[in-house]
Amino acid sequence: MEVEELGQHISRSFNEELEQIRNSVLQMGGLVEEQFDRALRALTDADSELGLQVAQDDVKINQMELAIDEECSRVLATRAPAAGDLRLIIATIKTITDLERIGDEAEKIGALAARLATVERPRTNYRELRNLARHVKDMIHGSLDAFARLDVQLALDVVKADKEVDLEYESIYRQSITFMMEDPRMINRVMDVTWTARALERIGDHSKNICEYVIFLVHGKDIRHSDLRNLQPEVTK
Repeated sequence: MEVEELGQHISRSFNEELEQIRNSVLQMGGLVEEQFDRALRALTDADSELGLQVAQDDVKINQMELAIDEECSRVLATRAPAAGDLRLIIATIKTITDLERIGDEAEKIGALAARLATVERPRTNYRELRNLARHVKDMIHGSLDAFARLDVQLALDVVKADKEVDLEYESIYRQSITFMMEDPRMINRVMDVTWTARALERIGDHSKNICEYVIFLVHGKDIRHSDLRNLQPEVTK
């Protein structure tokens, strides 16, 4: 589905403004993906310096959120968009909020990675975190791809993938409790691992949210709190 299908305008400049807003969201998403990747490298490579750098490098993402939000407010005030155009503005405002929060969680992972780099690593080399991170990375990329192409099926796939991420997080949490009970000396490290897993799980939630906005944008349907088993035929017909 192309953006032009969301609304036809006499004003060419209005079309250009809407397209620029969408492009800005994708640029912000690219920065968020980059920050997430750097946070993961800091974790997997035990790079304390990179972790601290990620933790301190959230300014660009925050600035983009403010700039896009300001542009959306201007369009609302001057263009009075309706129907699909209004949904685009609403979905954009919500999407950039979740992207900014993904950046915040990546910042937390960077700080935790810097701490974990200073302690002895387990024999598994945080395999469980790396598996969880791989799934979350796919969700981030999928949510941005769904927004770029207005792909409802891809958006649904990402929404469904969040359940698996939740299960992986719960497994890590239970495992962490067991480790701390068996060896209290590991409490600090295990707590940092648990908080990292929690940050990854939250990023999955935010990616899922973005996909829910994509479905709202295309179909005008709010699927939050809906039964996923009934959504497939309803939003892809």
